[in-house]
Amino acid sequence: MKTILVVDDEPKIVQLVRDYLERAGFRVLTESTGKTALALARSEKPDMVILDLGLPEMDGLDVTRTLRKDSNVPILMLTARSEETDKLIGLELGADDYITKPFSPKELVARVRVVFRRMENYSEASTETVRAADLTLDVPRLRVTAADRQVEELTPTEFELLAAMARHPGRVFTRSQLLNVVHGIASESYERAIDAHIKNIRHKIEPTPAEPRYILTVYGVGYKFADQ
Repeated sequence: MKTILVVDDEPKIVQLVRDYLERAGFRVLTESTGKTALALARSEKPDMVILDLGLPEMDGLDVTRTLRKDSNVPILMLTARSEETDKLIGLELGADDYITKPFSPKELVARVRVVFRRMENYSEASTETVRAADLTLDVPRLRVTAADRQVEELTPTEFELLAAMARHPGRVFTRSQLLNVVHGIASESYERAIDAHIKNIRHKIEPTPAEPRYILTVYGVGYKFADQ
């Protein structure tokens, strides 16, 4: 049974999310502050964190930043903040996705299932290895090496995007196509979310992120993995 940590200071939201997730077969832990959530995440090691941005004492962005120092647990932001800047900052800090309040509990469960299904598909991919340029992607373990260099671990969403492009060097992907890669369902996420994920991937795999050699921008269209 997968364990999900729900962090929100609104009791009604917490109860709603808990009810729907438990009905879907998940074990649910809850916290109402950022500091207590971090402590519980370290002790329980949940399989996913659903995180409100507007938390007391320590907001969700700081929680995300702290979690990402030593964990690649999937993070889904649950937020009342509708400003594009807040969403992009959260994604750039390493969150995998976001849902804006008010939200559909059924869509929330669907998003959670998509993430877990994607991770299970990787674990069941036996010995699949993707090689492109001097990158090697160990699919079952979600690990990437560049030449002989072990790169920083990617989040499940980042790995999914990189793998999709690395399997087809030279093919141009639109942002909409890449959104479909990571969601596979109707999603409110906007296309600039992809830009935030690509920025994170480049920071981790590129020798010089400002001058990428692996993931290239195709202006006005999207991105591609460099031709071999």
